[in-house]
Amino acid sequence: MTKQAPLDDRITLDQLDRDPFPIYRRLRAEAPVLRVKSAGRTLLTKATDTKYVKDNPEIFSSDDPNTPMKRAFRAHTLMRKDGEEHRRERMAMAPAFAARVIQNDWMPRYEEIARDYVGRLPRGEVVDLFSILSGAYAARGLAILLGMEEASDEDMLEWSQALIEGAGNFGWRDAPFARSDRANDAIDALLDSIQDRHRAAPNNSAFSVMLNADDPIAMSQIYANIKIAIGGGINEPRDALNTILYGLLTNPDQLEEVKRNDDWDKAFEEGVRWVAPISASSRLVTEDTEIRGYLIPKGDTVMTIQASANRDEELYDNGEEFQVYRDKNPHQSFGNGPHFCQGTHVARRAVGKVMLPILFDRFPDMEIPDTDAVIWRGFGFRGAVQIPVLLK
Repeated sequence: MTKQAPLDDRITLDQLDRDPFPIYRRLRAEAPVLRVKSAGRTLLTKATDTKYVKDNPEIFSSDDPNTPMKRAFRAHTLMRKDGEEHRRERMAMAPAFAARVIQNDWMPRYEEIARDYVGRLPRGEVVDLFSILSGAYAARGLAILLGMEEASDEDMLEWSQALIEGAGNFGWRDAPFARSDRANDAIDALLDSIQDRHRAAPNNSAFSVMLNADDPIAMSQIYANIKIAIGGGINEPRDALNTILYGLLTNPDQLEEVKRNDDWDKAFEEGVRWVAPISASSRLVTEDTEIRGYLIPKGDTVMTIQASANRDEELYDNGEEFQVYRDKNPHQSFGNGPHFCQGTHVARRAVGKVMLPILFDRFPDMEIPDTDAVIWRGFGFRGAVQIPVLLK
């Protein structure tokens, strides 16, 4: 009779938040399928298993009722739906993410913002790019793409963080939900106030596209879609940018080659592989199944750990190291299957094609004076939350 995966009661959420990579390295070698009590999930740390789960939504459903996401977003969002229901809501926003619209509408705006925000940075000083540049740049670009320019950078950053912390509140504590409730109220009020503007002058922004569709989805789901985009659309490009900067500035030989060959796109892909901005995803098991000989019972929740899959020794030599010029890089940072990240192409261009070249053009000799001052955090979502850089 097939037995369930072993149960671990020693790994804590705090350990996974601070530095999960040594834990993942051990699990890949010793226990690639492991029930982790603190997370209430079965963690999958090998690339073949994480990909298998994402590619089979009929067995591993996104509709996980045990996640705090529904409570945090006050909605059953498209992130937690499958099949036609998921497709309809995803397609409602799709015109705003069309390649032509990204190229013609959004990238010129992102370039404008990048030049403006980089232009304000002080030469010769040490500044924390997390707070002064990376987040603000992602926030302003996203506000424009979503059609809510009235929101300040500070608003967008607070809302994003509040929703993310609520969605990742696996301990179901009161404070993160109180914060996400305040964000929901503020976003609802803003969207209420700008509906008339978008109806009067339709445009390619996500909110306008959904409002003015021939067969629009329910208003509650339009609002939920916008909130999902705020939740994921800031931290991913922000954290990717900070990770890539850290990787390049601590590997000057690679940085020189990237500059010489204009390989910012390669640097982007390696950065999101090395530290996946979205590190873990939950899936509900809809029928008894097996992974690596272990019974995964119906009703269980598995967690695919992209952060670990992206460093899997079966796919990568020296996966723990930042190496722009890898032979192959089949990372899973943007997911796969029906839930492949809709904002992928915006993030790739906004960070890889726009911000990185502009930033290094203005500050070609930037450096991180103290790598110990760089602070990394996050289990579900991960990045540097403090990255002091000397701008020169």
